[in-house]
This record gives sequence, C-alpha cells and structure tokens, in this order.
Amino acid sequence: MGQLVENFGCLMALKLRLARRGTTNRPFYWIVVADARSPRDGKFKENIGTYNPLLDKDSCDKVVLNEERARYWLARGAQPTDRVRLFLANIGALPKHAIKVTPKKSAPKKRALERAASAKVSA
Repeated sequence: MGQLVENFGCLMALKLRLARRGTTNRPFYWIVVADARSPRDGKFKENIGTYNPLLDKDSCDKVVLNEERARYWLARGAQPTDRVRLFLANIGALPKHAIKVTPKKSAPKKRALERAASAKVSA
C-alpha cells in the first residue's frame, strides 16, 4: 500500500487520488492527498490540482497539477491511483512505463473471452 506516514502519533497510508466535485452530469475533480481509508469525497490532507474531463484533450486547463507538491507527497510514500499516475507521468514526475492505461475492470470477462474463442474456432 505504500509507506506509512506518522501524523499526530498514528500511522496512515496516503493516496493521491481524485475527489469528485461538480454537479450531476458535469463532473469536475480535485486531485487530492488523502488517507487511503477515507471515502472518495471525504477528508483530505491537501488539494494539489484539478481535472476537468469535459474539456478537449489538448486544452491546457484539462489537468492542472502542482508538480512540486505532487513530488513532495510521492517522496513521503503516497501512492497514486491509476488515473493520477497517468497525469504524473505526463508531467514527468513518474516514469511512463509504469502505467496501466486500461483498467482491469474494463477488460473482457471469462464468458466474453470464451465466446470470442468459440467464434474464432467456428470461423
């Protein structure tokens, strides 16, 4: 889970992750440093940036990230989520080869793989 950070006598695992803000059907995210046990939109240590998925890919305001603070928290053992890891790799704070672009959740499941294999055999 990463290195543990001491805070007021107790140890906690930190995460760099997205916290959702915005309204229904208009997502907007803060990139925050939070205790791994806290809820997605719950308490956090520090807000280090923003992510607006509604903007164009080449827009400079799509991801705004304080690189200095991100590197500080990475040095303290904070573990980024997959999406935040992608953002950090794009600014050069993490190596690009350590990124999984496709999440495991979207990979085909067992039955879909079986159907694809049977379709390939029959064709």
